[in-house]
Amino acid sequence: MTSPFSSHRYYVKQFCMVLLLLNLVDYFAKADNAIAKNENNELDWWQTAIFYQIYPRSFRDSNGDGVGDLKGIEEKAEHFKDIGVDCIWLSPIFKSPMADFGYDISDYNQIDSIFGTIDDFVSLKNKLKSLGLKIILDFVPNHSSDEHEWFTKSVQRIDPYTDYYVWKDAKIDVNGTKLPPNNWRGPLCRRVLYLLSHFDVIIFLVVGIIFYNNLRFWLELGVDGYRVDAVPFLFEDSRFLDEPRKPERLASKEINTYLQYDHPYTMDLNETYDMISQFRSVLDEYKQKDGKTRVMIIESYTTLENTMRYYGNEKQIGVHLPFNFQLVTELNAQSNATKFSNTVNQWLDNMPKGKWPNWVIGNHDQPRVATRFGSEMVDGINMLNLLLPGTVFTYMGEEIGMEDANIRWSQTVDPMGLNAGPEYYKTQSRDPPRSPYQWDASVNAGFTDNPEVRTWLPVNPNYWRLNLAAQKNQRDHLSHYAVYKRLAGLRKTRTMQHGVYEGCVVSDWVFAFSRSLSGAETYLVVMNVGTEEERVDLSGLSTVNKQQTWIVHTPSINSQYSIGNILNSSGFTMRPKSALVLTNQNLQKNLSLSSSLAELSSSSAVSSALLYPSAMILVALGCILTSRYGIFGA
Repeated sequence: MTSPFSSHRYYVKQFCMVLLLLNLVDYFAKADNAIAKNENNELDWWQTAIFYQIYPRSFRDSNGDGVGDLKGIEEKAEHFKDIGVDCIWLSPIFKSPMADFGYDISDYNQIDSIFGTIDDFVSLKNKLKSLGLKIILDFVPNHSSDEHEWFTKSVQRIDPYTDYYVWKDAKIDVNGTKLPPNNWRGPLCRRVLYLLSHFDVIIFLVVGIIFYNNLRFWLELGVDGYRVDAVPFLFEDSRFLDEPRKPERLASKEINTYLQYDHPYTMDLNETYDMISQFRSVLDEYKQKDGKTRVMIIESYTTLENTMRYYGNEKQIGVHLPFNFQLVTELNAQSNATKFSNTVNQWLDNMPKGKWPNWVIGNHDQPRVATRFGSEMVDGINMLNLLLPGTVFTYMGEEIGMEDANIRWSQTVDPMGLNAGPEYYKTQSRDPPRSPYQWDASVNAGFTDNPEVRTWLPVNPNYWRLNLAAQKNQRDHLSHYAVYKRLAGLRKTRTMQHGVYEGCVVSDWVFAFSRSLSGAETYLVVMNVGTEEERVDLSGLSTVNKQQTWIVHTPSINSQYSIGNILNSSGFTMRPKSALVLTNQNLQKNLSLSSSLAELSSSSAVSSALLYPSAMILVALGCILTSRYGIFGA
């Protein structure tokens, strides 16, 4: 007897077949669009780069005088290529009396002899270019050395230099004593260049067209951009009003007098944003000539709102990147997972639409990562820094987990430390993170070949165990150096350059985030920021399924896991302060993650992308066969 449904089988089969074919067409259309979107959305060099900051005095001494120099940097240029960074940023190398170690410039177009010559700079630049690396310089507007020609001629009222600085008469009290015209101070706790013993004035360098030629001078020599120093202070209120003191409950907590005051008349004036836009236009002139971007990055220790203004808007061009110091100023060894998550989101959520994020974990003014968080957190913080979406900055030595040196009062040279005095210098001095780079276990850590010289700052006594050579010889990727290299290689993948970010507070002390991209591998970064072992369940991430298998891509050196270990997303333990990078991509244990990884991930993505449509083709073919030959019966 014929089933009442048999007459409809043909139509059901045809309907299923059409549905499958439509699904297949839709899949390929979306896949094509996704691939086209990713391929066409080519990022500029500065967006994918790791910028490596060098404090030249402390990197490598080539001539045995105890101070690092340009030839020393050139000697070690292969190190930059080895660890996977893309651009070298040099702190000031210009002619200076070194009252503030190079930030007091006496000639913006000359190299200070302690670092070398113009020829040495060109040689270094050429070496870096031969390795495929870029170079940017510090640009220090607003203030100069009192030995600068501009200043000495301004003092003598020689035009046009008379107006290169702003001069303000002193106040006269009832006794006829000359006093500073207001209460302004600089961050070094000094009166703002008020020369009471010589001049009845307060002075500020007038920024403007006089600096354009300085920018062009180094651009003509081949630099790839600038990091602009202390930008919020470029302009001051012309009324020279006294700045208000903070409420006493706050002011009394600050040792640094400068921090006892608010600064509405010396910071973040509207004119500053206009000037920055003009500086940017100079760099863009060169891109118009050859199509290559000269990047502009600024230092801006100010409010988040004011920092974001430096990105510019539809009416006024801004900078490529205002430094994001959130990971430095907001996080410490006591921060929990929520604090980590909020700190990341704070930047991403407040960034103007269409702008590019960046991440900083240290520099020459801040305690090192290993000192702020403890050595156990070095790898985890590098994972955070290198694998969040955006541009990355690494301060020299963070790739091997260097720690702040313990500098005695008698060894202190930093003006901020000296001004604080022997009782408080340790809270103010910037000397500890500026100690010489630790290359090996030889005398002076390989920083200089002269065993008799006294280095400009003491080498950290732990150099015998914590140095680059020792970490290079470490087996099984159990070194900060090896972890850093793997992370730098991972940044070259499509997922890291184009993928979506999703953060998750897994528990009070476990923070995780994913980087995912359609048609490519997904990566998870998991950090136990607490002091106890934690049980981890990652199913709170939308990219993770319950009971899903993940493979350890990179463990921190204090993790109990190794590369290639398989973990279940719904339950595994993590040691205190340990961190992991997990992937759904099946990696071999000793797979190199340099440039070849990008090719591997791309081909793997294609293979996995073809799996789903291939299955659909087989199903559709099955429907055709059953319809044509009645395999399932009439």
